[in-house]
Amino acid sequence: MSTTIRTTCPYCGVGCGVIAARPDEAGDWVVTGDPDHPANFGKLCVKGSTLMETVGLDGRLLHPEMDGRRVGWDSALDRVAEQFSATIAEHGPDSVAFYVSGQLLTEDYYVANKLMKGFIGSGNIDTNSRLCMSSTVAGHVRAFGSDTVPGCYEDIEQADLVVLVGSNAAWCHPVVFQRLLAAKTRRPELCIVVIDPRRTATAECADLHLAIRPGSDAVLFNGLAAHLKGEEAEVECGVPLEQIVTFFSWFAETEKTVTLWSQGINQSTSGTDKVDSIINCHLITGRIGRPGMGPFSLTGQPNAMGGREVGGLANMLAAHMGFDEASVDRVGRFWTAPRMATRPGLKAVDLFRAVSEGRIKALWIMATNPAVSLPEADLVRAAMAACPFVVVSDCEADTDTARLAHLRLPALAWGEKDGTVTNSERRISRQRPFLPAPGEARGDWWIISQVASRMGFGEAFAYAGPGEIFREHCRLTGFENQGSRDLDLSGLEDTDYATLAPIQWPVRQPGRGTARMFADGRFYHADRKARRVEVTPRPPAALANPEFPLILNTGRTRDQWHTMTRTGRSPRLAAHAPEPSLAIHPADAARFGLADNALARVSGRRASAVLRVALDAGQRPGEVFAPIHWTDRTASGAVVGSLIDAAVDPVSGQPELKHAPVRVEPFTAAWHGVLLSREAVELPRDIYWSKAAGQSHSIWRLAGAQGQDWPRIGRDWLGDSGEWIEFLDPNRGHYRAARLVDGRLEGVLFIFRWATDFSPDWVAAAFGRAAILGEERATLVAGAPPGGDRGSDKTVCACFQVGLSAIRAAIHDHGLTSPAEIGAMLKAGTNCGSCVPEIRAILAGESAKERAA
Repeated sequence: MSTTIRTTCPYCGVGCGVIAARPDEAGDWVVTGDPDHPANFGKLCVKGSTLMETVGLDGRLLHPEMDGRRVGWDSALDRVAEQFSATIAEHGPDSVAFYVSGQLLTEDYYVANKLMKGFIGSGNIDTNSRLCMSSTVAGHVRAFGSDTVPGCYEDIEQADLVVLVGSNAAWCHPVVFQRLLAAKTRRPELCIVVIDPRRTATAECADLHLAIRPGSDAVLFNGLAAHLKGEEAEVECGVPLEQIVTFFSWFAETEKTVTLWSQGINQSTSGTDKVDSIINCHLITGRIGRPGMGPFSLTGQPNAMGGREVGGLANMLAAHMGFDEASVDRVGRFWTAPRMATRPGLKAVDLFRAVSEGRIKALWIMATNPAVSLPEADLVRAAMAACPFVVVSDCEADTDTARLAHLRLPALAWGEKDGTVTNSERRISRQRPFLPAPGEARGDWWIISQVASRMGFGEAFAYAGPGEIFREHCRLTGFENQGSRDLDLSGLEDTDYATLAPIQWPVRQPGRGTARMFADGRFYHADRKARRVEVTPRPPAALANPEFPLILNTGRTRDQWHTMTRTGRSPRLAAHAPEPSLAIHPADAARFGLADNALARVSGRRASAVLRVALDAGQRPGEVFAPIHWTDRTASGAVVGSLIDAAVDPVSGQPELKHAPVRVEPFTAAWHGVLLSREAVELPRDIYWSKAAGQSHSIWRLAGAQGQDWPRIGRDWLGDSGEWIEFLDPNRGHYRAARLVDGRLEGVLFIFRWATDFSPDWVAAAFGRAAILGEERATLVAGAPPGGDRGSDKTVCACFQVGLSAIRAAIHDHGLTSPAEIGAMLKAGTNCGSCVPEIRAILAGESAKERAA
């Protein structure tokens, strides 16, 4: 009998609906987009499409581990409760902290917040969402009196002008971006403006791209506000005046305008001001709360919004209440809390500083990897290493953070968890389990509740399941509300949790959600009016200087997510960008002696990283870009968080992750190589290496400054058992080796004296075969397969594994001139559409070559 489960994707804040189905009990699960979910209507990006490639149990944390040894749940939970209770008794409630995550479900978040703020009595619970959207929260509260996203995704489709600011939505929120492009196809008069220092994939699709100077967003929007009020304003933000005039004119003349923003605005020491400078322009024109218009923050994580709802931020209480006296009293009475926190706790950066200073002595980290993701990641690691007691709840056994834990607790992963999430448009959706809980893994809500019970608070945490937690959360949102707070889920209190359908809050009556807020002109300040916040633009905390002459911008790549604990398992997702990279303008590359595809050492004040150079004319000169995803588990030295100083917005506490002064220099290598192995390989950190997933193996790219004894090193890395085939050419500096066991390929190593375009694809295919026989074995170390074509190619479309050469051949052989034609022939770009901007660029490049010829 077939089984179908409706759930949601665990990646970005778009909140796409997913269907997991299998034909019978013996069949494999297949994931597709849910055509009935109003966030995506069946579409999925490449990350969502490959979810089933990421649910294997290799590398999973399946049992509690204390000080490196397996223990039972009772021992583990007792240890957490005893350690936290003893620390609180000796040093007070502010000596402990939770650091949680937008990967948690709302029910998990709720229980963690309740324990810390209502029963331990401290505000010291903060979330990795502090790193991605807390400036928007602060901006909303200042402008509206509440953390309210005014609009919905339909507004993007109904607008006549869509402005994207600091948002590479084509890569980071691809399904929403495809909804925008589809609207533009239907209505070509819809204008798209992209404001971003980089010429991203999103900017490739824009009618107007303003490549402003980094950090000058508030200058631009202050100028726009003055223009809208009929005032004169001098606007200097690094782009030609005629572009600014065009943008101001379009905005002033277009009533149906939606402004979207994301991390390029939020991750700044003046992020809150930038948010309010955008909102001001919508308040001045009254473009808020009506169809096709409004300011709209695109949330980074799948449940950052849910965390905001239940008080996951250190400066908020549950149900969108703050730390004012009335709210503290209200929440305390509702919970019957014995020790209610009365003031905000420490925000993420300050929280880990308190750990380093010894003020926080017991720390519990849930579903996140701060040893990689936080700024000054090197200092965060040192702080955790010195902390007397660190607990990590995670589904992964080996992360950079988990290696610093005294106690590891196995949590459920996507596909196993049961609860709710809230997306960027305030839409609550169910995440339902369809896979069994592996090993002894448990839900985060259960783990937290068990610890709370052992600390003496069992009656308040005696939940039978997440449905009970959700109903309590709903009751709290409606408790003494009477329309005074934006978040009200009282209409969901009696809903059947098992069948809860996607719905946008507030839900004050059963089954009746709310698409748009503020249509009546009433806000949540005491006088029910909005506030236009006076914004004085400020420069970033640190500027380029002679020692660090370049500005580093950081962010996501197209096919990866956060620190790759999930997406790093998928070979398809690794294909597009398998190595940590540094995008740099060709003029800057020439200035600092860097070549395309060579390696560069990037240095900040305290640390350095080695990254693969990618020349990119879309970069502004003087600026470089590096992705955030690589860790010490996936590269020898590519944790870009270590390059960034922990300067924060004084209002939101959000760190400035988009503007770090650095210097670059060539990483001179005496050799380069590629290693493929079925088994894990421990490589030294005094060479360059990066690791990516293959179908049944892993792939390491290598380089080093010193020569090696390759016959010895090869056996150290690949193992010495089985049949060994090797080739050594000392004069050319070539070494190639393969190890087989019972005819099956176990590992190969290729070493060259210089960097090449060598692709491991042709030999990677051999790992899928049961045995390599006869003369075929010699081809493993020949440097090329039979026929000589090594298959070197770049993956453009990860959904359908379409490479650059296939697209170029189709263009030339069939005279294709549009992404739609390429999609019709090759399927590239027809699923999530994330690669469509790249396909457009390929078409433009090939057209330019033809004209030049």
